[in-house]
Amino acid sequence: MNKVRIIGTGKYLPKRVVLSEEIEERMGIEKGWSLAKSGVAKRHFVEDETCAYMGARALEQALENANLKYEDLDAIIGASGSYDYPIPYNSCLIQRELGKIDSGTPCWDIDSTCLSFVTALDVVSYLIEAGKYNTVAIVTSEISSKSLNYKERESATLLGDGAAAVIVRKSKEDEESKIIASDMETYSKGALLTVVKGGGNFLHPNDPNSKPEDFTFHMEGREILGIAFEKLPNFFEKLFKKAGFPVKDIDLMIPHQASKVGLEMAKQYLGLSDKQFMVNIETHGNCIAASIPMALHDAIEQKRMKRGDKICLIGTAAGLSIGGLIFIY
Repeated sequence: MNKVRIIGTGKYLPKRVVLSEEIEERMGIEKGWSLAKSGVAKRHFVEDETCAYMGARALEQALENANLKYEDLDAIIGASGSYDYPIPYNSCLIQRELGKIDSGTPCWDIDSTCLSFVTALDVVSYLIEAGKYNTVAIVTSEISSKSLNYKERESATLLGDGAAAVIVRKSKEDEESKIIASDMETYSKGALLTVVKGGGNFLHPNDPNSKPEDFTFHMEGREILGIAFEKLPNFFEKLFKKAGFPVKDIDLMIPHQASKVGLEMAKQYLGLSDKQFMVNIETHGNCIAASIPMALHDAIEQKRMKRGDKICLIGTAAGLSIGGLIFIY
């Protein structure tokens, strides 16, 4: 049980709001398909914003909510599946965007695509528990709109852009906040079911055989759901056995906003009520790794969770990975 406490959160959504009707018209598909199938009525797309810009704005809000200043941070951890540059990584660019170029605050990134935030929170809790750091910012900033393939309706109607930041600090002796269980499993038979084929060394941009669609997002949704729901029952059993209570006793489940179908299947399988299940896909879309911390921020702002509540973060990611973390808020 790692004694850490979330003391502040922040969120940034790009200025441009994109309604599903706009996507449907562009793709030549029937009106209402996106909301019915993907569960998305609107999402936000960047205009001139970058991952670094959005992440910096989310972090500024998180610091304000935590009543802290930048100098109180011991480290900044980037936790995203997309980035402004292959090199350097997002978190150092977020530091630069904040104007703290000579601060020396250590920055590095953790990438497990859609599970990046959950993975980062887990790893950071051990660093804090070990005494390496006391106060850490985890920043997740995602741009999917520039990698959409408008020939693939399943993903093009689903994805959005946005950023979130969470400040984590060592809990005081009289505070009950702590992480009580976490786990991750990877089944690499599904590694290429979610893929951007081009841009790395496998298919470099200079490769004469590359095509424009190689640099867009591709997802085999049915196959991913098949593997996920094959593995999830045993995963949940192990995770909640570590936590020491049944899933029905969770106060709030915050899932990755993967798709309407996936969310509904998960809620029904777990037997959770609407009150116990946090969903914001209709107004945000799937924002890759930012989905979970943005939903966490919204849950706090909407008073869907209070101190002492048992909270579960859960999701799947390219890899194919399943990850979950249970904590006392």
